[in-house]
Amino acid sequence: MSTTLEITADLLCRPSISPEDHGCLDVIAARLGPLGFHIERLKFGPVENLWARLGTGNPVLCFAGHTDVVPTGPREEWHTDPFEPVVRDGVLYGRGAADMKSSLAAMVTATERFLAGHPRNAGSLAFLLTSDEEGAAIDGTKRVVEILEARGEKIDYCVVGEPTSHERLGDTIKIGRRGSLSGRLTVHGVQGHIAYPHLADNPVHGFAPALAELVARRWDEGNEYFQPTSFQVSNLSAGTGAPNVIPGEMKVRFNLRFSTEQTVESLQLAVHEILDRHRVNYTLEWFVSGLPFFTQPGLLTEAVSAAVRGVTGIDPVFSTTGGTSDGRFIAPTGTQVVEIGVANATIHKVNECVRVADVDALSLIYERVMERVLGKAG
Repeated sequence: MSTTLEITADLLCRPSISPEDHGCLDVIAARLGPLGFHIERLKFGPVENLWARLGTGNPVLCFAGHTDVVPTGPREEWHTDPFEPVVRDGVLYGRGAADMKSSLAAMVTATERFLAGHPRNAGSLAFLLTSDEEGAAIDGTKRVVEILEARGEKIDYCVVGEPTSHERLGDTIKIGRRGSLSGRLTVHGVQGHIAYPHLADNPVHGFAPALAELVARRWDEGNEYFQPTSFQVSNLSAGTGAPNVIPGEMKVRFNLRFSTEQTVESLQLAVHEILDRHRVNYTLEWFVSGLPFFTQPGLLTEAVSAAVRGVTGIDPVFSTTGGTSDGRFIAPTGTQVVEIGVANATIHKVNECVRVADVDALSLIYERVMERVLGKAG
């Protein structure tokens, strides 16, 4: 068993369901400390964070990721214990195997090999790790970035270990993510007997035309790297449970995943305009969980692409699809951010797994990224 796989298995044994870390960062810090990294442990409530830096020069290349995982789901549907790593037919099973404890292990062993071969290198290496990515994401990467900004520490290049691959390791890398804007809408009506609709005001009926327009609207056409903005209803509820009562209000949760073609303000104005034009009686609360970010093809994207080609022989596709990541907190500081990790087919599912060969290959990819970005003698 390779060192990368051993570290992955050690991390998988720890039930670090968000926001708990359960000692995962201790494992990583124990390997980075002897390499000369200055280790800072930043804890906010139950959330554990680690900022580790080696060197004082520029540029700063940072590996970012998270130790927390989502709940296991029905244990009886797992073929193995989700927190007892098992290798079968070249596949490693366990909660977090793909998202993203194998990436964390690969970052560590890649760093160990790189520093052994490049004792003098340009710039600095850093790690930014948290146990608050799968949960609220308030006291994790976001908080650490704010601290770094306040004291003038800047990350120039960041590699996030999210599982980005589809069919083969490295076939897709993320060079950005869409923004996420959610709304909590309450449509107000007047409750009444269903046989006397003239004495009531049905909020479902009042909202229906506006909903139809919101769903059908073409918000934008996207661009070369982003899909068009999408509107989706995630929850809709009304009624008392009785079949003969017109509800007095309806609650709707919706989300807009938006590209760099939009702003939060432009989307909010459009939604309010539609609701007002249809004379909906409503109150609306807004929540922004992330703004869109995008890294222009350049030094970092080329370094990652070249590393993937060198290890796997394939050319990665640039993508901005999928959900949000902690890259949304790092990119606004001016950092170039690229996400590269193992296959994402089983993330958040029962029987989450990763190909053993991919774990070692990912470590080689990370090592080659470091060689291209920092490999010159300092």
